[in-house]
Amino acid sequence: MPAPWVSGHGCSFPPIQRFYAEGMDLSEGQVSLMLATPVLVGALGRIFTGALTDRFGARKMFTVVLLATVPAVLLVALAGSIGSFALLIIAGTYLGVGGSIFAVGVPFASAWYPPHKRGFANGVFGMGMIGTAISAFQTPRLLQSFGYWGTHLFLAGLLVVTAALVWFLMRESPAWKPNNQPLFPKVFGALKLAITWEMAFLYGIVFGGFVAFSTFLPKYLMTIYPENVDPIGAGTRTALFALAAVIARPIGGVLADKFGPKIIALISLAGIVSLAYIVGQQPSEGILTGVTFILMASAMGLGMGAVFAWIGPSTPPEKVGAVSGVVAAAGGLGGYFPPLAMGMTYHAETNSYALGLWLLVLVGTFALVVAGMLRGTRGRGGM
Repeated sequence: MPAPWVSGHGCSFPPIQRFYAEGMDLSEGQVSLMLATPVLVGALGRIFTGALTDRFGARKMFTVVLLATVPAVLLVALAGSIGSFALLIIAGTYLGVGGSIFAVGVPFASAWYPPHKRGFANGVFGMGMIGTAISAFQTPRLLQSFGYWGTHLFLAGLLVVTAALVWFLMRESPAWKPNNQPLFPKVFGALKLAITWEMAFLYGIVFGGFVAFSTFLPKYLMTIYPENVDPIGAGTRTALFALAAVIARPIGGVLADKFGPKIIALISLAGIVSLAYIVGQQPSEGILTGVTFILMASAMGLGMGAVFAWIGPSTPPEKVGAVSGVVAAAGGLGGYFPPLAMGMTYHAETNSYALGLWLLVLVGTFALVVAGMLRGTRGRGGM
C-alpha cells in the first residue's frame, strides 16, 4: 500500500527551515507560523479526505491528493527564491493539502483485514511516516547537491511518480463498498459517535506530539545547542526521532490487537509524560538527550498504533473513513499548536523552551487520566 510520506507537515519546510529563517530574516514567531501552517491545513483536510475516501475509494483519492501537492511544492520554491514571507505562508497553506493523505489510507487498509488484525494493518500503513525521517535526513543534503530549485523539482517529480504508481498498480479491497451518503451528513454522523471524540483527543496527543516534535526538533536543537548541532546534525537527529516512531507504530498496533488498545495507550501516554519532563530539564547535549528523544518518539508510535487499533472494532464499517478522518485531523491539530506555543514561550535570556515543554507534561497527564476512564476493547489476549 502506498505510504503517507507526504503527510503531516510540509515536506520541504522543517529540514531546511534555517534557509528560510536566515535568508528572509524571520523572527521566532514567523518561523513557528511557517512550520505550523501546513500542519493546520493538513489536519482539517483529513476530515474531508477521509469521508471522500468512503465514497470514491482510496485509489482515486491517493492520486488526487498526490497530484494536488505538486503545485504547492513549486509555489514554496518560488516564495523562498523571491524572499516573500506572505507568499511562503500562502504556499504553506496549499502544501498542507498533502498532509490530508493519511486519512485516505486508514479505511483502505482496514477494508483488507478483519477487525482483530486492523491494528497491525494500520500500523504498517502508518510506517509511511518514515517519509518524515527521510525528508529530515536527506533534504539538507539534496539542497547541497542539487541547489534550492533542484531540490523542490525533485520532490515534485517524486509526487508525480508516486501518483502514477498508485493509479496503475493499486486496487481496492473486494470488501470495500462505496458509501454515497452526502459529505457533510457523513461527517456530522461521525461527530455524533462517542468513539470519534475519545480517539480524537488521544490521537491529538500522541500523533500531535510526534508532528510537533518532528517539525520543531531541528529548530529546537539548533537553538538550545547551537555550538553542538548544525543543520545536517539536526536533520539526522530528527530522522532518528521519526524512525523510532515509525518502527514503534506497527508494534503498538500488534500489541493492541493482542492485549487491547487501552493498556497500550496508557503505557504510551505515561512514557510521553515522563520523557517530556526530562526534556524540560534541558540536559546537556549528548547521549541522554539523544536517548530521551528516541524513547519519546517510540512512546508516541506505540500510542498511534493503539488509537487506530481502537477505532476499527468500535466503529461501524461504513463510517470508518469519516471517523478516521476526524481522528486524523485531531492528530494534525495536535501538532499545529505546540510549535506556536514553543515560539511564544521561548525565553531568550535563558535560551529555554521549558514552559512549552511543561505544557506538554500537563496535557499528557490529563490525557492519561482520561484514557484510564475509557472503556477498552478486548485484544485476543484479553485485558
